[in-house]
Amino acid sequence: MFNQADELKIGQVVEVSGTSIKVEISENVSELTKTFEGRVYPIGQIGSLVKIHYGRKIIFGLVTMLRMRSEELIQAGMPVTVGADQRVMEVQLLAEGHWINSKQKLDFKRGIKTYPLPQQSVYILTNQEVTKLYQSAEGNADREIDPLVPFAVYSASESTQCRANIDKMFGMHCAILGSTGSGKSGTVAAIIHSVLEHKHEEQTISPQIIIIDPHGEYGSAFKDRAMLYRAYGESTDEESDSIEIKLPYWLMSSDEIASLIIGKTESSATNQNNVVYKALSHARMVAAGIVKPAPSAFGDETIAALDDKEEVQTLEDFDTSNVLAFNRDKPRRFCWDEFENHIRFIQGAKTAGPLHVTKTATDLNKISIPSVLDKLKVLRQDTRLSFMMSNWNSQDEDFNLAQILNQLIGRGVIPEEDEGGTLTKDINIIDISGLPNEIAGPLVAMIARILFQYKVHQNNEEKLKDPLLIVCEEAHRYVPDKGDAQYGAAQEAVKRIAREGRKYGIGLMLVSQRPADVDSTVISQCGTWVVLRLTNSADQQHVSRFLPDGLSGMVGALPILSQQEAIFVGEGAALPSRIKIRDLTSEQLPRSNTIPFAEGWFKERLTEEELSAICERMI
Repeated sequence: MFNQADELKIGQVVEVSGTSIKVEISENVSELTKTFEGRVYPIGQIGSLVKIHYGRKIIFGLVTMLRMRSEELIQAGMPVTVGADQRVMEVQLLAEGHWINSKQKLDFKRGIKTYPLPQQSVYILTNQEVTKLYQSAEGNADREIDPLVPFAVYSASESTQCRANIDKMFGMHCAILGSTGSGKSGTVAAIIHSVLEHKHEEQTISPQIIIIDPHGEYGSAFKDRAMLYRAYGESTDEESDSIEIKLPYWLMSSDEIASLIIGKTESSATNQNNVVYKALSHARMVAAGIVKPAPSAFGDETIAALDDKEEVQTLEDFDTSNVLAFNRDKPRRFCWDEFENHIRFIQGAKTAGPLHVTKTATDLNKISIPSVLDKLKVLRQDTRLSFMMSNWNSQDEDFNLAQILNQLIGRGVIPEEDEGGTLTKDINIIDISGLPNEIAGPLVAMIARILFQYKVHQNNEEKLKDPLLIVCEEAHRYVPDKGDAQYGAAQEAVKRIAREGRKYGIGLMLVSQRPADVDSTVISQCGTWVVLRLTNSADQQHVSRFLPDGLSGMVGALPILSQQEAIFVGEGAALPSRIKIRDLTSEQLPRSNTIPFAEGWFKERLTEEELSAICERMI
């Protein structure tokens, strides 16, 4: 194994530049195949591996391009000569090692210390050598618990499992990218199912995974291991056992509440922000018992007697220092009625002689009070938002913060009717498919920020026991590259996890069909990439900017990848590779298949009773 067999020789090095080389294919190679020991091996396939022997060392490289010398001359603006018909292969150098024959072991090291020289021979690898190379590259992690999880096979050797190092893949964030129909959702499901099947000394793993599901497709893929929460409406799936999630508005920070109420950037956004911030601080301090409630009507004599109508009136045992030290962004309960009263009867009030009265319409419009109150009224009346907008008052029995967090990170223990035991559910899926974008942005921001704060306040021992992974499907909806204000809060929350999450044990898995539309700061923080078929040229160019290991040349292969085939690169990959994602059963797949038109049009049309049932769900 790893011998210099003449039958495997394909050419020689003609140029060495940094970590890449150019290989001229030998003239005696008439077809781009080689036969060795009864097996036919292709030459020059994008993503295939080659080797160069340098004394006892073996240098390994990845093919990134194959073209004619004449094309290279034309691209460089040089004249094409008569002898410019050579076939040239561009190879990215990856690693080196040497074969220990006595132990039948490859001593593998990532990176290059010894560079090949021009005119050195280049060989293709046999199937056995490819298998041994990948196995040596993955190695045996020097950890008590093995973090290597098989989720695919290598395209260069389909008998060899591709194992991802989930410590690096999740800890340093990862991105799953691909056009519609390329198999993104199936890839996410394959990775998570592979993690769920991972065992250590017969002990079953118990991962902490939160999936933000904008299309309601993942509940069917993890029925036995997931708690399914819906953010809006009744479930349309009769088999679903989803639970309405409780994420009360008081979890939101001041910026998230301002984003929810104000929405897109307007000329009066600064005035509106100030109105919201003042009312929020007041409402939270009232609930905390620090200041007096706002009046609930005009004509309040106490307010009329004040020179400054917005002067804070503290209760006994509190003073201005308590007000100044109060943090309005902490997840403390407050009442919408108190919030609204402060805007209407304090910020919107003035003194007319001895009377406490409303400001004129002109003065109110200057500080945008009517528009803030109108938007708040619309939000409170929107039935889609009942899971978060239901008003709190001090007499209510409300979820506390621990109960709310338990929906996101807790383990569900469900009785098994057939077996008589219990079923542990580790994954928490949050179905936000019924929500408009202007609500989904602040909601995702709130979830991301609360989870990050939860991790920040853990001690080291708690962090080690409780790593989290957030799967953000359709990431371009929540962290877009364009600067729409309605996404501002979500952008900042997810950006912070991308920048700092590794230190606290919180990882991101970004999933998108339009990588060019995802925030560049967030996507560039991903250490591992699984890139499926991408047909859009803008998306291909965007991906080439971030691909590690100098592999931007492999972007040319992205439009021709088959379904479930991907380029796997980065920290979680042993070597940059072209892989085939594992197959899943129909019960393990997300419900993301395209509806078949021909089949549907041959079936019976919906009855009037079925239409009535749909209409009931609509209203």
